[in-house]
Amino acid sequence: MKKLLVAVACTLSLAAGAQTAWPEKPVTIVVPFPAGGSTDMVARAMALQMGTALGQSFIVDNKPGATGTIGAGFVKRAAPDGYTLLVSSLGAFVVTPHLVKSVPYDANKDFDYISVPVQAPNVLVASPKQKERTLAEVIALLKANPGKVSFASSGNGSSDHLSAEVFWQQSGTEGLHVPYKGGAPAINDLLGGQVDFSFQNVNAVLPHIKAGKLHAIAVTGDKRSPVLPDVPTLAEAGVKGAEVYSWQGLAAPKGLPAAVKDKLAKAAVAAMNDPAVKQRMLEQGLEIVASTPAEFTAFQAKEWTRWKTLIDTRKISAD
Repeated sequence: MKKLLVAVACTLSLAAGAQTAWPEKPVTIVVPFPAGGSTDMVARAMALQMGTALGQSFIVDNKPGATGTIGAGFVKRAAPDGYTLLVSSLGAFVVTPHLVKSVPYDANKDFDYISVPVQAPNVLVASPKQKERTLAEVIALLKANPGKVSFASSGNGSSDHLSAEVFWQQSGTEGLHVPYKGGAPAINDLLGGQVDFSFQNVNAVLPHIKAGKLHAIAVTGDKRSPVLPDVPTLAEAGVKGAEVYSWQGLAAPKGLPAAVKDKLAKAAVAAMNDPAVKQRMLEQGLEIVASTPAEFTAFQAKEWTRWKTLIDTRKISAD
């Protein structure tokens, strides 16, 4: 009996040691979108800082396709050992599962939520051809031309699309949604005047706003953006209840060992609070969140319910 207890104790000790020794080999961070976008940029900043802090390589692997669900499904099927992670925008976590009948994962059951590193409000911008400079003027235009004023987005179910839907709902107006395959072509057509307005990620259009090529009308956050201090929030401009943030999240396959989860979460939070990283993010209009696993889990559940309700109410589809 004594030998058995000693053997069990040794086994448990070895298991605990294996968990706390993580990471003993390179860690892969899957980004379910092409390189060069906001999510990819955030993931690479985290990878560099976390790798340095934990003494191991963190490698970003872009697996784009099907609005982020291909990469998310890949991570769901990986071993829950801390060596395969997911950094995605909110779409894969709380939006696409409501728009697509079958996705290769259950967002509420298949992931351990680690941290939301950053968030950013969207900003309502007008094309150079539009004369409107205030939210009241935009609303007046919409009411005079219901369903005819065009709003570009990076795709059905994107945060910029959902921002427009919430805005129309809360302002009692209706615009014409024009979805694109990504933010870049949407912004290009906005700059060219082929579409009238768009709710875009602040960091994506900030250079165009500063150059005077796009007119910023209002931001979707609950406070003004530090990089656009003269631009009011939607609430300040008269439309309440339309706050929307685009955000990125770090997750892992469900079943991550507690010790690994703790080390991973602490490293992620420290990475985003690194002074150099923090400054770089803030300069681009991204706000540091650096939430804990418990905070992210609660936030994901809240966002899941919010977007499901909006998608059902507005009858939004992936088509």
